[in-house]
Amino acid sequence: MPEGLPGSGVAATTWHAVEWPYLEMLTRFALALALGLLIGLERERRKKEAGLRTFGFVALLGGVSGALGDGYAYISLGLTGMLAVFLNWQELRTHEGTELTTSAAMLVTCLAGILCGKGHTLTPAAVMVGSTALLAWKDRLQGFSVGLTENELRSALLLAILAIVIYPALPQGAIGPGGLIEPRMAWATVILIAGIGFVNYVLWKKYGARGIAMAGFLGGLVNSSVTVNELATRAADSGTPSQLAASYQGIMLATAAMTIRNAVILALLAPSAAVLAAASYALMLVASVLYGGSRAIDATAPVSGGPPPGENALAMPFSLWSAIKFGFIFLALHVAGAMTQKYFGDIGFYATSLVGGTVSSASAVAAAGTLYSAHEISAETAARGAVLASIASVCINLPFVLRVRHRVLSTRVSVAIAVIAVLGVAGILLQDWAAAALRGLFHPV
Repeated sequence: MPEGLPGSGVAATTWHAVEWPYLEMLTRFALALALGLLIGLERERRKKEAGLRTFGFVALLGGVSGALGDGYAYISLGLTGMLAVFLNWQELRTHEGTELTTSAAMLVTCLAGILCGKGHTLTPAAVMVGSTALLAWKDRLQGFSVGLTENELRSALLLAILAIVIYPALPQGAIGPGGLIEPRMAWATVILIAGIGFVNYVLWKKYGARGIAMAGFLGGLVNSSVTVNELATRAADSGTPSQLAASYQGIMLATAAMTIRNAVILALLAPSAAVLAAASYALMLVASVLYGGSRAIDATAPVSGGPPPGENALAMPFSLWSAIKFGFIFLALHVAGAMTQKYFGDIGFYATSLVGGTVSSASAVAAAGTLYSAHEISAETAARGAVLASIASVCINLPFVLRVRHRVLSTRVSVAIAVIAVLGVAGILLQDWAAAALRGLFHPV
C-alpha cells in the first residue's frame, strides 16, 4: 500500500505519486480554505498585516500537510510558528507593538487545516467559527471583562469549581447508614439551584431594575420570601398608592416566578412527577399572573424619590454560603423525607414537604424529585409533596405583608394567597380524580 493515503494513519516519508480520491480531497482542501478565509476576513477588516490571503494560505498548508501525514503536519506547524515570529518581529520594528492575537489565530488556523486534511469536518469548523467569534467580539469581551466586578468573577469561578472540580470527586451512589445520603445527587441539586440564581443575576444586570414588576419576578426566581419581604418593606416606607400598587404586583409576580422555578426543578429531576403536578402548578401560575396583572390597588400618585424599586433587593445571588445552605437543607429534607416516609408513610413525607417549603421550597421540591428518582416514593407522592412545598412557600409570605399594617395591601395579598393555595390543592385533587378515572377506564373492576 502506498504511504500517505488519506485516513491511513501512516505518515508519508517519500514524494512518490499517490492516487488520492479527487472529489474527497477537493472537499477537504476547500473546507480548509473556506475556514482560513473566514478568519482571514475578520483580520483583513481590522487592517492587520496577516489578512485574507495569509490565513487562506496557512489553512491550505495545514490541509495539504494533514493529508500527507503527521510528519508534514509537524513541519507545517513549525513553519507557521516561524511566520508568526517574523510577523511579531516586523511589528516590533515598525510599530513597536506585537501581534500575539493574530499569531495565535494563525497557529489555530494551521491546526484546523491539518484536521481538514485528515478528513475531519465538524471539529475544525467549530474551532474556526469559535475563534473568529472571539476575534470579532473583541470590543464586547473587553467591555464585559472591564465591567466585571471582583465579586462576580469570584462567584463565577466558584460555580465552575462546584460543577467541574468538586462534583466529579464526590463518591457515586448512596453512602451512610441505610444508604440515605447520595453526595452526587445532593451536589447536583446545589449546582442546579445556584445556576438558576446566577442566570437570574445576569438577566438582572443586563436589563436593570425596570420597575418593581421585573424586580419581583427576577427576585422570585432566587428567593420569593426575600423578595416579598423587600417589596413589602419598600411599600411600608413609601406609603404612596403607586408604590403600594407596584409592590402588590411585584409580590404576585414573585409568586409566579417561584411556581415556574419549582415546576422546572421537578421536571428536570422527576419528569413523571412533574406531569402529575402540572395541573396544580398551572392553576397557581395562572392565578398569580392574573392577580399580578390586575389593578387591585389604585395607583394615583407618582412613585416617591430614592433609588429604583428593587435596586438593592438582590445582592450577588450566588455565594459559597448559599451553596452550603442549599446543600444542608436539601440533605436534611432528603433524609427526613426518606425516614418519615419509611416510618410514617406518605403522611410523614407530606409533613416534611410542608415544613421544608417554609424554609426553601426549591430544596423541598428537589428532595421530592430525587426521592422519586431513587424509587423511595411514587410519582404521585412526589408530585403532591412538591405542590405542598410550593403552597407552603406561598403562605409563608403572608406574615411579611401583614407586618406592613396597610389594610388594603394586606387584604388584597391575603385573598390572592388564599386563592392560589386553594387552586394548588384543587390541582392535587384533580390529578387524583383523573388518575382514578384512567385506572377505572383501562382496568375496570
